[in-house]
Amino acid sequence: MNKTELIAAVAEKTGLTKKDADRVVAATFETIAQAMADGDKVQVSGFGIFDVKKREARTGHNPRTKEAIEIPASKQPAFKASKTLKDLIAK
Repeated sequence: MNKTELIAAVAEKTGLTKKDADRVVAATFETIAQAMADGDKVQVSGFGIFDVKKREARTGHNPRTKEAIEIPASKQPAFKASKTLKDLIAK
């Protein structure tokens, strides 16, 4: 399912127009992304948790030259599915 199909499904289930559903979906994703950028965790009961994981700086190796390189610290988006979602998918 892509974004267009998601918007169509939301419009169908809610009775909203596709234009209104597009705004709702876009606002939802923007809000989650902004909260994560601010360092907050977004927890949606029955669905899961959107969070930011911090990766420490470390030393890696260039596979071609075997030269040691420094990999800087970074932040990565992460999602942990809820038990309800896991059980639904497992059926």
